[in-house]
Amino acid sequence: MQKKTLLTAIVLLGVMGCLSGTETCSTVGVCRLPGSSGNESADTVLSPVGEQSIKKIRQAPRLATLAGKTIALVGGSFMASITHPELKRLIMKNYPTAKVLLLNEIGSAGPWPGPGVIRRQKDEFVRKLRQFKVNAVISGNGGCGLCTPKEMGSCIAAEYENIPAVMIAAPGFSQQAVLAGAIAGVPVPRVAEYPGAFASHTREELLQNTRKVLYPQIIKALTGNFTEQEIKAAASVLSGSAGRVFKGSPAEVNQYFADNNWSDGLPIVPPTPSRVEEFLKYTDLPPEHVIAAIPPAYRKATIKLVAVNGVMAGCPPEFMPILIAFTKALCDGNFRRTLASTHGWTPYCWINGPLARQLELDCSQGMISNMRNAQIGRFINLAMINLAGYHIKSNRMGTFGYLMPWCMAEDEAAAVALAWRPYHMQQGYQLNDNVLTAGSALNWGNNLAPATDDPQKIMEMIAWDAVEKQQFALGSGTPFVYRTILITEYVARDLAKKFRSKSALEKALIATARQPLAERAYANYWGNPGSARSSRNISLAQHTARIGRKESAAATAVPPWLKWSGKKELETVPVMSGGKTAILITGDASRNKTMCLPGGGYVSIRIELPANWDELMQAAGYRKLSSFYLRSNLKPLVPAAGMRYGKQRKNQR
Repeated sequence: MQKKTLLTAIVLLGVMGCLSGTETCSTVGVCRLPGSSGNESADTVLSPVGEQSIKKIRQAPRLATLAGKTIALVGGSFMASITHPELKRLIMKNYPTAKVLLLNEIGSAGPWPGPGVIRRQKDEFVRKLRQFKVNAVISGNGGCGLCTPKEMGSCIAAEYENIPAVMIAAPGFSQQAVLAGAIAGVPVPRVAEYPGAFASHTREELLQNTRKVLYPQIIKALTGNFTEQEIKAAASVLSGSAGRVFKGSPAEVNQYFADNNWSDGLPIVPPTPSRVEEFLKYTDLPPEHVIAAIPPAYRKATIKLVAVNGVMAGCPPEFMPILIAFTKALCDGNFRRTLASTHGWTPYCWINGPLARQLELDCSQGMISNMRNAQIGRFINLAMINLAGYHIKSNRMGTFGYLMPWCMAEDEAAAVALAWRPYHMQQGYQLNDNVLTAGSALNWGNNLAPATDDPQKIMEMIAWDAVEKQQFALGSGTPFVYRTILITEYVARDLAKKFRSKSALEKALIATARQPLAERAYANYWGNPGSARSSRNISLAQHTARIGRKESAAATAVPPWLKWSGKKELETVPVMSGGKTAILITGDASRNKTMCLPGGGYVSIRIELPANWDELMQAAGYRKLSSFYLRSNLKPLVPAAGMRYGKQRKNQR
């Protein structure tokens, strides 16, 4: 059955802050929640979302016909090698005077850059749209959390040039495509929906669905006028409630926030003005100070909104400097880049410096489940939703969902006792600087328990674990990935007998962690995270040779864990590279454990404390910060200059 074109953003109501139900607002701007009992003792609470920073553009009318028009048919994701040539054939058959330009002729825009960001790929695509006098753009295929906004970028670029556009996406990603366009200022993004998972369909299914399902939608999207219904629906997609004040009982507040996608569904602490004021005492920044307009929603994240979400998460007010630091981390593209992926990168953080000890953040047994650590993890979850604008099933596309974010601390006393620099000192900070590092992980658990005190054997076991825990299962994704390796104290002590620094350990791991080329190529061929491979295009043997060339395959000694094969040499590829491994001493010191967390890039942010921090903390019952200082002769590895948030460091490139 032919599907209707997804012409509007109706599905997004509620996602970007559209209000559920009808509130009654007083003359002073306090809105009573729908269904409220009218109890005057009800809580007054603040909205947790910020003001949208991107204004809508005016879209050009759609085309009357494709006859005589120049059409850019771009994108290369998810079986586009089959769908796009067929679409070109259909267009040329029905509109012989049209001209169709493919990806290799005109390129694509890539992900749409945020305000103030210059992206050469987008600028070059726009230049070619003008050069070739393009009249319409078709982009696809959106079948994953990262490729969908990438392919929508070409449509956004076209609409900004007054060129009608339509994107092709799988059912689970149509909503993400529409949202990406709407956030970028396109009033009515149009999407043609493919019926199913691109890479799971046979060539014949792909061709039939292109002819019978996609093509009619695409023609309608490019030539059909905007209807009153879709214009009205689209106009409400980004209508927000920034700065609104609501009144209701705790149960009503919880239900209303959940209905409007302002919570993760778990109970929240109502963010009353008095609670928010307590948080604001713990920063010298004014409440309306804008940290940034954070992607993907580009809402203005103010200090007050950080406090609102901190209250909701159940954090104590003195966590405010940490919450601000994580909000700054969300501005870093290298950390944030993977967070919408279908592969389920979960954001997390760890804290270095005396502040972690003062605030009693745990670095021992059960650390991430400690109440204080968990409160920061909950804030991360709410910040993802309300400050950055990530929403499950809309633009946060984990196939099986996500873990709750977590927070850790490094056992710096154990590290300096071994003459190993804590992580923040490796990044150029002083030992007693307070630093938050944000990262993301693809797994948690599945520990390694080295049953030896031999540092060489422990290193080999960690290297093997790294080979087994790559970006995607079996090593089917990109060749190198960031990894955080957690090591308990006495395993670190044994390693330090041979490896005098974390850098020395990382160097040994890089040399040892190698995967047989045949295994790597097999995984990437049959488990490729994008388009399915086809023996009619490239054989497994050809793909193996290509992987070997691209990933510097070499005949090496057989990895220690494969000695049973009886071979002396084996063609292998590296799975680790320098500067992509964070090694932390943490966890239960009574247990011999390591854990490898593959994931995304890192960013380290200095935690800024208010001038009266000691006074505030003494009033709250804490000891002075200086009483938690450590002493060591260790020096930072690199100068801290240039390591502020928003600047890319070598270990992030």
